Amino acid sequence: MPSPDAAGEAERIVKICAACMYCDGLCPVFPALTGRNDDIAQLANLCHNCRACWYACQYAPPHPLAVNAPATFSRARMETYADHVWPRALRHVFVRPALGAGLMLAATLLTFALLTAMAGAPRSGPGAFYALIPWGAMATLATAALAWATLSLTVSTRRYWRTISAGLSPSPLKPALRRALSDIITLRHLDGGGPGCHDSGLPFSRRRKIFHHLMAGSMVLAVAATLAAAVFEHFLGAKPPFPLTSLPVLLGLAGGVGIVVGAAGLLAVEARMDRDPSDPGETRLNVSFLIALELVTLSGLALLVFRETPAMSPLLLAHLSLVIGFFVGLPASKAIHAPFRAAALLRAALERDVFPRKRITL
Repeated sequence: MPSPDAAGEAERIVKICAACMYCDGLCPVFPALTGRNDDIAQLANLCHNCRACWYACQYAPPHPLAVNAPATFSRARMETYADHVWPRALRHVFVRPALGAGLMLAATLLTFALLTAMAGAPRSGPGAFYALIPWGAMATLATAALAWATLSLTVSTRRYWRTISAGLSPSPLKPALRRALSDIITLRHLDGGGPGCHDSGLPFSRRRKIFHHLMAGSMVLAVAATLAAAVFEHFLGAKPPFPLTSLPVLLGLAGGVGIVVGAAGLLAVEARMDRDPSDPGETRLNVSFLIALELVTLSGLALLVFRETPAMSPLLLAHLSLVIGFFVGLPASKAIHAPFRAAALLRAALERDVFPRKRITL
């Protein structure tokens, strides 16, 4: 739960913003304001951190009211992650983000030790990967890590949904779902009300939106590559590593390059961002997730390039270990923001045509 000081500051900011509403057209947060503190869990994840309200606000520092809505919502997001994550032990990660990176690192090193212990003699050609690491061991470890991440994120999101949907009046699901999916896929609210976000100060920019789209779309290609590899192996009888011109390799190469460029772009944007309208904990969470994703992807691309050389063995062990460690630590990473933000956007869409806008006065 948030500290009394943090909760009181969030309530103060919400009341001021609900009374002013100057930023009404910038993002979905301000039309959803009611001025009640119990809306913070919803509002925080509706915020896409475009920072438009920070630069538009007439009450921002050095004004005596010192309104800093982006930083307030940034801290509140971290609190919603800590309050709803499952299992409860993971809540400490969102209080001390370095613990999340430590969890990924520990899982990676443990997996590397296990794989090294069971590694066979390296060879080249089709089936070389399974000659080094048996398919059963590889599939079991990867499936267990993915199942864990899926279960944890699903339970965490369900707990969050119960919090923000309490008291929500029944409304038609289909049009709301369509609106929410459109907002999720297009990242419409990273436009900052139209011209773009404030990625590095006052000028408008769509860099963060572009890099985010590139990274997310490339992840879809990486998943498609994995599915194509499964079809090649189980239905066509091919064994990895597949030929360079095969569909799994081409999809994986395109996805890998896109992820590397997208994540690197987001890291560059993060490095240039103004630190005042942000929470240091969320910044560290963002950076550690992007670095972990880069390491996973770069190890996969290196394996693709050097798979016919003696470097294949250590690279395969490193890549598998990084992938499994990444999935083990995924519920304790910034990845949790994706389902939470989707849930917040769905609730906003559900109530858009149901509740009249409520305003309060100070």
